[in-house]
Amino acid sequence: MLVVKRVVRFAGTAGPRCADLSVSHLSACHRLPSPKRHSPYSSVDSDRYSSLVKSVMSSRVSSQTPENLQAEDEHVYGPVVKGPAPSSGAATRVPKTLHPFLHPPETLEAEEPETGPLTRIVLNREGRSSVPSVTRVLQQTLSKEQIFYLERWKRRMIAELGEDGFKQYSQNLFKQGKLFHSAVEDILASGGTSQSRNASEASEHPLEVQGYLESISHVLEDVTAVRATESTVHHDALNYLGILDCVARYRGVLCVIDWKTSEKPKPFLSNTYDNPIQVAAYAGALNNDSNYKYQVENGLIVVAYKDGSPAHAHQLSAELMLHYWKTWLIRLEEFIEKRFDSPSRRGKG
Repeated sequence: MLVVKRVVRFAGTAGPRCADLSVSHLSACHRLPSPKRHSPYSSVDSDRYSSLVKSVMSSRVSSQTPENLQAEDEHVYGPVVKGPAPSSGAATRVPKTLHPFLHPPETLEAEEPETGPLTRIVLNREGRSSVPSVTRVLQQTLSKEQIFYLERWKRRMIAELGEDGFKQYSQNLFKQGKLFHSAVEDILASGGTSQSRNASEASEHPLEVQGYLESISHVLEDVTAVRATESTVHHDALNYLGILDCVARYRGVLCVIDWKTSEKPKPFLSNTYDNPIQVAAYAGALNNDSNYKYQVENGLIVVAYKDGSPAHAHQLSAELMLHYWKTWLIRLEEFIEKRFDSPSRRGKG
């Protein structure tokens, strides 16, 4: 039984004292008159805890940074050979030329049949081998912070799985991603109703992706008027290309849709890293590609989970798409600058 020691003093009298009272007797003692209430903190030994308070409130205590994370990794895994810790405070850039996101001559959401053959332009590299893809541009213009954390993650995975284990893990992820995208394309191309798209009825798809399909089943119910799947887009003026996953209406709004898989929950748009930039780049290319007779202002990133838990659907409004379009233009400029500053290019000059 919890025992509470408490001394109650009575003003001007030598009244009874309550000591070694059990919890069941506390209410009776509290009914005794007391002339003064004392703060529950008045009995704290401030000298004893002063050092603790100082350590908690000290400005030297801060959140983890790339610098102390690297020191921790060096202690656990050995010296880091690549990817020095980045310095903070990089200057904010703006595009040198603000190319339009939309193509003015085209009409937004131009009147076009909502049903019919889907657009699926297969990538043809003939005569365009030097045209960079969206994926390549983003990979080669990662920030120092992004490179640091990617290398840190890779080191941890190799330490856990070994070189061969990590290689197999990466190959499995790539295979699952391809199978998932292929299954989604089949479902959308079938043109079935939301009921027929239910992942629980899609047993014909590989076992590895059925959890992902179950995860996105609630999203597919809101996807209608599919116009394109796994189709190549090319920006005629900026000369880059990419293969978008899907163009369709989500809850009535025409979007470029990107299907992603993840082992960890990504409930916030910030968890998707460069994916919004990728979607904006695809939409900007579509809007300036003569093969597409309509314009798309909005985007959607759907993150599916292997265990079948509900996917997170991150909508990108027209305003957000313009923001990420500007970021894409900066990344594209950085890519071009690096390409022409490379030793091989300088040698040719």
